[in-house]
Amino acid sequence: MLCLFFAISFASHKFRLPSVLIYIVLGTAVSSLFFESELIHIAAEIGIVLLFFILGLDFPLARMVTISKRIWPAGFLDVGLNLGGAMGIALLFGLDPISAFIIGSIAYATSSSISAKMLDEKKRLANSETEFILALLIFEDLVAPILVSFIASVQGGDKVSLAFMGVLVLKIIVLAVGAILMGHYGFRRLNNFVAKYMETDFMPLLAVGLALGYAGLAVALGLSEILGAFMAGVMLSETGRSSEIERLLLPVRDLTLPFFFFWFGTTIHFMKGVPYVGMMVALVLLAIAGKIITAYVGSRWFGLSPKVSCRAGFSMVHRGEFSAIIASLTLPQLRIFSGVYILITAFIGVYLFSRAPDIANWYHTKWVQRPGGPDAGKGKHRLGV
Repeated sequence: MLCLFFAISFASHKFRLPSVLIYIVLGTAVSSLFFESELIHIAAEIGIVLLFFILGLDFPLARMVTISKRIWPAGFLDVGLNLGGAMGIALLFGLDPISAFIIGSIAYATSSSISAKMLDEKKRLANSETEFILALLIFEDLVAPILVSFIASVQGGDKVSLAFMGVLVLKIIVLAVGAILMGHYGFRRLNNFVAKYMETDFMPLLAVGLALGYAGLAVALGLSEILGAFMAGVMLSETGRSSEIERLLLPVRDLTLPFFFFWFGTTIHFMKGVPYVGMMVALVLLAIAGKIITAYVGSRWFGLSPKVSCRAGFSMVHRGEFSAIIASLTLPQLRIFSGVYILITAFIGVYLFSRAPDIANWYHTKWVQRPGGPDAGKGKHRLGV
């Protein structure tokens, strides 16, 4: 499989295609051969944990505080427009409130893993909009585990109450506060230790052990391993050696991450046809428009220029891992529907992500700098492009 992944990645590089989608399509094509493969699933989880751990390394506590003060308006707009809007469409097509809420939850979150992979592949990690995109993804990653836990309890017959939701939120707070305290009072003092032993063969053991261990703690608390892995990265970033630690872990991440996208493809099955075609079309259109509007308006609130906001808007359409997790909790008919929806939005989202810089340039030239536009008369020297 690793040799096959090598061939896919090499071909993707040569033809300038996103390897993420090819892994997903391959998994879908051979899903009957790898149905519920525990080995593939474990490798996939390790890959996604390391991906978010490395992302967390770029967000020390001071930066997290700064971002959190600026992202909450966009985060609530995201919930209202994409989750609420999709739920409204499902109700209009005759679904019951619980099923409609599940559909809204599936349609809500942008794929963090595809976003991170595309930002890396397209060399956009240093762009002005990347901080906003990652901040909004973090907000979604905090909301999505609550949605997953709520839906799982409803599908399992458990009674949902304010007390249950309060305990769930408390678990998230405990996980985050624990990481903050250990990072600030513990790992910040290990700067010299990490610097001294960075090139030894045992330092990757510490980093990967922390990533998997804190992700496992999150799972034990009934939360997402992705949230735990990210907080572990934040914790270790307090050593001030994020770039060196990231360099050590990239080979391990690159070996395991393709398994996640392949596994995601194996969860999509087409044996019984696709139900609710009309609702599918409406939800896909909302998926495109809702995320573009959310990211554009949110970026402007975040302080970015119109051109950069446009680039961010066309970079967040794709759905992915959280949608698949929520879809796995639904009835078989909705599971097929959800799998097709995720695949369609993933393809459209990756295409729009690739075209986002060109669309932003066109928007800036034709609309922003036009007579009467927000940048009219300011010239091409405007910052933030």
